[in-house]
Amino acid sequence: MQAILIAGTNSGSGKTTITLGLLRALTRRALQVQPFKVGPDYIDTAWHTRVSQVSSHNLDPFMLDEDHLRDLFHQQTQQTDIAVIEGVMGFYDGYGTDPYYCSSAGVARTLKCPVVLVVDGKAISTSAAAIVMGFQQFASDINIAGVIFNHVNSDHHYQLLKHAVEQYCHIPVLGRLPRLPAVELPSRHLGLMTVQDSELLDSHWDTLADAIEKNIDLDALIKLAQMPPPEYTGKFDAFASLPGEGLTVAVAMDNAFNFYYQANLDLLTMSGARVCYFSPLKDRELPVCDMVYLGGGYPELYAKELSNNTSMKSSILQAHQNGVAIYAECGGLMYLGSMLSDLNGELYPMVGILEGESRMTSKLQRFGYSTARAEQDTLLCKMGGVLRGHEFHYSDFITDLPPVFTLNKQREGEIVKEWQGGYQVGNTLAMYLHVHFAQSPEILKQWFRRARQ
Repeated sequence: MQAILIAGTNSGSGKTTITLGLLRALTRRALQVQPFKVGPDYIDTAWHTRVSQVSSHNLDPFMLDEDHLRDLFHQQTQQTDIAVIEGVMGFYDGYGTDPYYCSSAGVARTLKCPVVLVVDGKAISTSAAAIVMGFQQFASDINIAGVIFNHVNSDHHYQLLKHAVEQYCHIPVLGRLPRLPAVELPSRHLGLMTVQDSELLDSHWDTLADAIEKNIDLDALIKLAQMPPPEYTGKFDAFASLPGEGLTVAVAMDNAFNFYYQANLDLLTMSGARVCYFSPLKDRELPVCDMVYLGGGYPELYAKELSNNTSMKSSILQAHQNGVAIYAECGGLMYLGSMLSDLNGELYPMVGILEGESRMTSKLQRFGYSTARAEQDTLLCKMGGVLRGHEFHYSDFITDLPPVFTLNKQREGEIVKEWQGGYQVGNTLAMYLHVHFAQSPEILKQWFRRARQ
C-alpha cells in the first residue's frame, strides 16, 4: 500500500497548492491516484476532484470514529496505486490542545501513514532545520518521512535549506516549489472559491504539475509512501444492508449548492437508493423522487436567480406538502426559508417551507465542530439521538419556529458554548450543521423510514 499525507507547519504554508500539483503530476504518470482531505472542508476536496478526475473524500476524526475512518480509507483505496491525503491547518492543530484529536497528526497515526512536511521557505535558512526538528521530536510515533519547501525561487536558497534539514534532521528534502502567481487559488468569504465558479482551467494545473516535475523528486516521494495495508473493521458493511432499495434521492447540485461529502452520496447509493441531480438555479421542477437533499454552498451569491426561478420553488414546496422527506444543510436551510437578505439589505423571496429570514452578516456567526442532541424525533435521528457535525456560516436564520436540537461546542471535555438550532416542519429538516453520514448507519435508516411513511 502506498499513501502520503501532505502536512503543513501552519495554515497558508502551501499544502493545498502542492497537493493539487502532486495529484496532477501523479495522474499524468498514469497512476491510479486517490485524493483525501483531513477535516470537514468541502472546497479543497472539490479542487482535488477537478485536478485528479477522482472523487476526493474527507477523513474527519470528529464526525467519524477511528474504525469508520479506517473503513472509509480502506474502501476507497482498493484499486489505488497511491493515496494523497491533504492535511488540515498545521500538522498538530486540531480540536483543543490534544495534538492527535482531529488533527493531521492524529489521522497519520490512525492510518500509519508517512508524512511529507511542507515548510514555507521564504526569508529563512538554517532555522528551517529547527522547525522541522521540532515537528519530528514533538511526537515519536509519527513518521515524518520528508520535506518540501514552498515559496523558494532560487536554487542557491534551496540548497541552504536542503543542506540544513538533511544535516540536522536526517530526513530527505524532496524539492521546492517556487511562487506561481498564475495558479494561485482564488478565495472568497468561506475560503477558496469553488471549482464551479473559478476560471482556472486544466492548463493551469498542467503548469503546476510541470513545476512539480521539474523541482520535486517524485520518484523519491513515491518510494517514501510505503505503509501497511489499511485495517478494515467491517463497520461499513452495515450501510450496504440499509433499506434504500426503491427510493430516489434528488440532490441539488449547481453553482449555488455543491457542498457535499462524497461519502454521503456514495452511502446513499450503497444502500440501494437511486441518486439523481437537479439544479435549483436552472431546472423548472424537481425530478420525481422520495427524498430531497439540499447541501450547502453560496445561495447568497445567486439569491436573485434562485428567487426568480418560481417554478422550482413551487415544485419543492409542493414536494414538502406531499410529505417528501427533505433534508437541507446550511445553504439549503437559507433556501427553504421565506426570505433571504444580502449584505445590502436586498430581500429575495425563497421557497417558504420554513417561516423565517436568512440575513447575511459581515462576520462568521458560527464556526467549528458541534454536537447536536435531538429534542424530538427528526428526519435524521430520534429524540435523544446525537449528531456530530461542523458549522461555518456568515448568515443568521431569524425565525419563531421552535428549534429541534440543542447544540454545543466543547473544549478539553467541557462545554464552552450551547445553543438551539435546526427546524423540523412536517417531513422537512433544515439546519446549519453539516453532517457526515458515515458516523452511523442509523442516520440513513431514519431518513429512509421517514421517506417511506
